[in-house]
Formats: sequence, C-alpha cells, structure tokens
Amino acid sequence: MYAAGSTGNVAPMEDQPTDDGNTPVESGPAAIARRRVLFGLGFGAANLALLRRITTRPRRLSTAPAPTPLSLPATTTTGPPATSTSTVPPVLDDSVEAATDDHVYDTVISGGRVIDPDSGFDAVAHVGIDGDTITRISLEPLTAAGTIDATGLVVSPGFIDILSYPPNGYGEWFKVADGVTTNLNLHGIDDPMADFLDKAADNDPPVNYGGAADQAEHRKIMDLGIGRARGDDLDELVGRAESDLLAGALGIHEQPEYTVDVSFDEMLRHGEVAARFSVPLCLHVRYSENLTPGTQEEALDEAIRVATQTGCRIHMEHINSTGGTGRMAEAIAQLEAARSSGLSITACTYPYRFWATYAATERYNNFRQKYGISWEDLQIAGTNERLTEETFKAARRNNTLTAAFAMSDEDIDTSLLTPWVMIGSDAILERPHKNHPRSTGCFSRVLGHYVRERGLLSLPDALARMTILPARMLGDISSGMARRGRIQSGAVADITVFDPATIIDRSTIADPAREAEGVRHVLVAGRAVRTNGVNNRDVRPGVPILRDLT
Repeated sequence: MYAAGSTGNVAPMEDQPTDDGNTPVESGPAAIARRRVLFGLGFGAANLALLRRITTRPRRLSTAPAPTPLSLPATTTTGPPATSTSTVPPVLDDSVEAATDDHVYDTVISGGRVIDPDSGFDAVAHVGIDGDTITRISLEPLTAAGTIDATGLVVSPGFIDILSYPPNGYGEWFKVADGVTTNLNLHGIDDPMADFLDKAADNDPPVNYGGAADQAEHRKIMDLGIGRARGDDLDELVGRAESDLLAGALGIHEQPEYTVDVSFDEMLRHGEVAARFSVPLCLHVRYSENLTPGTQEEALDEAIRVATQTGCRIHMEHINSTGGTGRMAEAIAQLEAARSSGLSITACTYPYRFWATYAATERYNNFRQKYGISWEDLQIAGTNERLTEETFKAARRNNTLTAAFAMSDEDIDTSLLTPWVMIGSDAILERPHKNHPRSTGCFSRVLGHYVRERGLLSLPDALARMTILPARMLGDISSGMARRGRIQSGAVADITVFDPATIIDRSTIADPAREAEGVRHVLVAGRAVRTNGVNNRDVRPGVPILRDLT
C-alpha cells in the first residue's frame, strides 16, 4: 500500500477510481489561502514558547533515566532560537572508561563543530572512536590510527529517517549521501517481520534498518481486501501484528485513508496491542481533506480517541500531507491539546510542498475539491509533464505515480516549527526512478534551505529533529536506538559530517536520482560508508534495529 508520496516496494492499491476529479471547484494558491487556518495569537504564543527548551545535562545509561519529553527548543518564524549550549563533553555511558592521554584511537574525527542535540554540546572538538563506539570527545587533539579532518564541517549524530521504506539494495546509497545512517520503516515493512529481516539482510545495506508491523500487508496476506475485519479475521489480523512485535518490530502501521473500510474497532484492537508492547501506533490518518463528511479534524480526533481509550502512543505519519494540509496550525493545536492532557503523540513531516501517490488511489478521488488544486498542479513522476484533464484520466487508468502540489509553504513551516515534529522522508529511491525527490534529498533540504537559506530553524534544532527525537521516541523499547542519535562517549559511532555552507538537495520530480550535496563523511558503527563525498560501496555495516525482546 502506498501512503501519500510513498515510493516503496508495495503492491498497487486495490481500490479503484470512482470519478475523474471533475467536480467544479475554485483552484490554485488563492483558494488554498482562503481555506487556510492561520496561527491564533494564543496558540502561537503557547506553542512557540515550547520551542525554547533544551537540556544541557549529559544523560548516562548507568543511572536511572529521567523521563524526557519529546519536544525541542523553541524557534520563531523570524529566525533561529536562542538555545542553550554546552562545551562540556557529554557522556552517555559511565562504563566507558576514559582513555589515557597516549591512547591511540581507531579513528578520530578532528577539528569539526561537534553538535550533540541531546546534551546541548556545541563546540569545536575531536571525536575518538574505537570499534563501533564513540569513546571520547575532547576539546584537545587526539591521536588515531586514522583521522578524518572535519575542519570547517559539522559533526552530527547520523540522521535517523523515521518514515522510510525497506532497503532495496539501491536507494540506501542515496540515503547515505543525504546523511542517513538509520533507515526506519514506520510506514510499514511491506512483509511479515521475518521476511522483512531476511530481505533486508540479503540486500546487505550500508545503513541500519527496522520498522513497523504492516497492517495493510497482513490484510493482503489474509485476502481481506479493503473490507472490514470481524470476528476470527480480526483476531488473526491483530495476532499477526503481535507476532511481528515479538519478532522485533518497532511499532504497528495502519493507513485507513487507503484501506478505507478499516473500522474504529480494528484501530482500537491494534492500539491495545501497541500499548501492551509500549510501541507506537503509526497512522496515515483516515482523511486528507477538509470537506465534510470526512475531514482531517475528524481523522485526528479518531487517532486521539484511540490513544485515549487504549493508552497507546500515536505517531502521525507525514502530517504535512495528511492531517494538516491546509490547516496545519489548527492540526498542531488539536494535537497539542491532546498532548497536554497526557497523551503520547508525535508526528513527522517532510520539507516539500508536493506529495505523490498513484493516480488510481482513493486519494485522487475529487482531488480538485479536496485540495483546491487543478490538473496543472499535478506532475507525472520521473518527467516534467504537468497534466491536463485528459492526461489525468490516462494517469488514473494507468495508475501512474503522480505528484500533487497541494501544500503551502505555511504548512511546511508550521510543521517544522513544532517542537515534537520529526523529519521523515516517506520514500526510498528505486529503479526506474519514478519517485519523489524526498527519497534522496529530504534531510539535506532541511539543512540547506530551511536552516542556511531561510533561517527558519537553528542548526542544532534542525539536527535534533532528525537525530535525538526519533532516538528518544524508540529508545525505551530498543537498546539499538538508545545508543544512537547522539554524539556522546558510549554512543554507537553513527556519525554524519557535512558542510553547512553547501549542503542542499539536488533532486527533482523529473530527476530524483541525484545525490544531495554537502555530506562529506558518513560513519555507521564506526565504519566509513562515505568518504570525502563519495560512497564506499564495499562497506556495509548496517544492522537491524529491533524492539528489545526481553
């Protein structure tokens, strides 16, 4: 199943088009603007105030961890935040003994601006690595068998793509060029967990991988189609999700917008399992439009009710394209109210104004009325072709992957400014390159366009959304995640080194197979999978990231 903009290896949707989107409707940016819900003064002040908090205290695994809210330091719409920083080298694990001054490290990343969003450490420093572990961060030079000169570069935790698709033996290398070291498939693993792990291992990926049990795939295996699951079928469906969690899945994925007959009871049953295993229920919510009956507000309310009744965590997938399109400020306020009541709710976004999915899917039914756009706002993936009424009909018949310019800059900005929203690509590149460019440029675009060019986010704040936030989200259920997303002594040496002056995405809808620019070095478990801007394709240290089974 494909979510909005998805490009993973999944079977085509079973639902068929019911119309050609011909309902007369005013279209274009002016229509979208008239429908937009702007920041209210009260919400704006309250939410923006949230963005100014960041802890500077190093956290150590050897002591009882304090609860850490999944939110970040505040920023404003006019520039980067005034965040607190620390020059005290952070320590994750006290059991990692300090090396003597004459110790020779396996690798030292020397002289870069080291940013650890978890602790607030931000200083020119030297990172010592032994084996797969960061063993020292020093303000003084260190001696090593091999040195990476990071002068003028930023040394960051490796980026964690929270919403990708399974490794395919090809797209992972474009992820590496985009700074990604961990590729998590919370939009569903496309297979039962055992099969997912076998296929991923066969691809021998350079990046780490893991994901969420795929309710849509389970339905397909059971030949349920899009019908409602009841009785024994529902019990089996929920049992399959539990089996995947017992095999190490990190969550449960549901997509009721596409699997249109998924009942609220089915969502509750999956929510109960998610709560029992303390994993997130990852939702592509039911509605992506603002038309009654069936609005985004109702879809988010449905998700909130699942969390309220089951106590499960909820992760909202790509809130920019489902749940918040055209009403992002209102959607954030709706979810913030639920969070304030004690519910565990997070979300992710990607930094593009267009989504993409297959033209025959439910999402394109009445698209002009739903999104306030028209045929010329659609583009065939892998081409420069914008559509007409006639060519759209052909795209529907052929179920062609089609991009829709249906989001505004305001939507994207608001989602990026929300302190508990992470970055997730919702894509991985595959041949023959009929993909969304976020599959290859998502993280570099955040850092190049939204940090450097526009100053919407500070660099530490942006990095936090792609490193420590996803690590915290899953770290209490996965030891693998608990030691990632950090530049700290004792952390796994998943590290991205990039040039803040040049990093940017270069891919387009017509040509998504273009590496991002500016990522110089990438280490996974201390091994260099990218050196001086070139991937090392013989180095493949990726490991599965699993839910702890004991």
